[in-house]
Amino acid sequence: MELWFSERHTPNVKLSIRVERQLFNGQSDFQRIDVFETKEFGRFLTLDGYIMLTEKDEFIYHEMMTHVPMAVHPSVERALVIGGGDGGVIRELTRYDSIKQIDIAEIDPMVVEVCKKYLPQTACKLDDPRVNIYFEDGLKFMRSKQDTYDLIIVDSTDPFGPGEGLFTREFYGNCYKALHDDGIMVNQHESPFYTEDAKACQLAHKHIIVNFPISRIYQAHIPTYPSGHWLFGFASKNYHPVHDLDAAAWNKRGIKTRYYTTRLHTGAFALPAYVEEFLENVEKEY
Repeated sequence: MELWFSERHTPNVKLSIRVERQLFNGQSDFQRIDVFETKEFGRFLTLDGYIMLTEKDEFIYHEMMTHVPMAVHPSVERALVIGGGDGGVIRELTRYDSIKQIDIAEIDPMVVEVCKKYLPQTACKLDDPRVNIYFEDGLKFMRSKQDTYDLIIVDSTDPFGPGEGLFTREFYGNCYKALHDDGIMVNQHESPFYTEDAKACQLAHKHIIVNFPISRIYQAHIPTYPSGHWLFGFASKNYHPVHDLDAAAWNKRGIKTRYYTTRLHTGAFALPAYVEEFLENVEKEY
């Protein structure tokens, strides 16, 4: 008998993965959490039935969330991760000796516990002495912060359920206030391909551009995410993501990656025409 996990991407499209066994299933105060083991993608984590990461392709998402801003900002010392209880972004940030403090605001303690036990590939650096974990709602956490961080990475779930407040104008405005004068914010920006997902991209972009003077979108190919085409947002008070890229300085660090390169960095900001068009439609309003 074969067991399959299926995630609905639209009313007419599903992604299905054959499952060897279920390693964990539980209900936290915020969401249902499951971990499955497969031959094709290794272990993978779902929240409320949506794939958050798989062992096979998580490196793409986490490298692009982390190394893009780190290759632009010359001196990140204090970083904040909103969400990201799986630890993947934390793992990538801890590869930088120059970072002195990494705060993480994760709403669900069970996500951290489960990932430490079943997904050590991503959760392996959550105990780094520079890491401070705050089990708080990201929206509320940000309200009290001002001129605190060099970098904020918003590693949120989709814009509904526990992650809904992390796509609002208020939240992005609070991120702006929490950053230093040369601070950078990066966020996961959903997929532009399917109609409903594209609307979420437009709404997030709309709320970001009213708060930040520099706002650009970049992309990556992540096989298990809806359509495989995923966007990220780069918002900054001072640095342009391409013009201020210091490729030589980043490459001197000697960080070994599997997806990100400084050559790819520049190309990731060259978007398909249909994505440029729907982002321009939002920007015309301002």
